[in-house]
Amino acid sequence: MKDKPEHKEGLSRRKMIPLLGSSLLLPILGLGQTEKVIPENMEEEYEILLRADGKAVKVKKSSIENAKVVKKGLSNSSLLRWLGKKL
Repeated sequence: MKDKPEHKEGLSRRKMIPLLGSSLLLPILGLGQTEKVIPENMEEEYEILLRADGKAVKVKKSSIENAKVVKKGLSNSSLLRWLGKKL
């Protein structure tokens, strides 16, 4: 008669299914979560300014204070020419 095949001591399908199932439970249990990073400067002040086309833009006050003034009293047409836009 034929001999039964030898049983290998490796990882069988029956042993693999519980491992896969338990790995799928890790996110549900919260073990796979990462820490949420909270920005430190959440209380930075903003100022609402108008663009040339009339849209409102939210700008940080610190960036306004640190801005370099190119020319005071600049007309709209010269600014648009400097930007390369047509009137």
